[in-house]
Amino acid sequence: MRTSLLKVRLSALVCFFTFFSLTSHAQSITTSNGKVELGLGIGPMFFLGDLGGSAGRGKTFVKDLDFPLTKLNKGLYINYYPAEWFGFRLAGNLGFVEGNDAQAPSKGGQEMDRKERNLSFRSKISEAYLALELYPTYFLEKYDGLAGKIRPYVLGGAGVYHFNPETKDVDGSWVKTAPLHLEGQGFAEYPDSKPYKLTQFNLLLGVGFKYYLKENMYLGFEILHRKLFTDYVDDVSHNYYIDPIYFDSYLPAADAVKARRLYYRGTYSFPTTRPYQEFAERGDPKQNDAFFSSIIRMGWRLGGNSATRHLKCPVFY
Repeated sequence: MRTSLLKVRLSALVCFFTFFSLTSHAQSITTSNGKVELGLGIGPMFFLGDLGGSAGRGKTFVKDLDFPLTKLNKGLYINYYPAEWFGFRLAGNLGFVEGNDAQAPSKGGQEMDRKERNLSFRSKISEAYLALELYPTYFLEKYDGLAGKIRPYVLGGAGVYHFNPETKDVDGSWVKTAPLHLEGQGFAEYPDSKPYKLTQFNLLLGVGFKYYLKENMYLGFEILHRKLFTDYVDDVSHNYYIDPIYFDSYLPAADAVKARRLYYRGTYSFPTTRPYQEFAERGDPKQNDAFFSSIIRMGWRLGGNSATRHLKCPVFY
């Protein structure tokens, strides 16, 4: 009997400490924060291409950002988290990119070549992508829930996007440039100039962080870069101007008139009947276009459950 009574007392003691241990650590051990997350984001989308830019020689990435022409990008997200340290994101974005040589600063440097080239474009960007998010600091966290936590993350993925460049005509109207073949895309006389598709794939890589206001709500910031496989988001790539006589051979009459008017808009001072390569370059085919966005994000976890799990007290036999 004494042995049985001792076992009962030990069982009660274990239950007592187990209960208080679970209560004090309920946020991490007994709280499910939900596996599905909905979010939205807004922030500027930056174009990196041939047109526009800052002073001096054209450079890649942030050196050549054209802030006056930057427009907002808006997005919606849905995430699924099989575990707290990684998740899958499905997202859609609507953005706008623009470039204008005339906006380049006049400082007497190499930017003057672009300014005198005087080309411009704009394009809407529609994008959908799937990405993997990784939260490396999760394993360093204390087990006390999400509220008040900052979680940095990295993400990478692939997507599909649609663009359709257009430029302003002399009468102020906007003209879609892809149908005009301004660089002789598809013309037999220019075999290295290929037609381009307006819907293409891209790769995405980004970093960001989340700050959890509550267990199921966060604010965050993210920078997301897109690697593209085309140099024609701005409809400019090759370093030469084609002979405009070929527009009449390949385009309907009305389009040929527009193409001759828009393929060259330079303000160079050299006297030529048309811009030969030895005088001016139209673009730079060595690097593809790109764009990236910086986004303020807000999201909500769905399906959270704060109920405490009930563990059975040990039973001794």
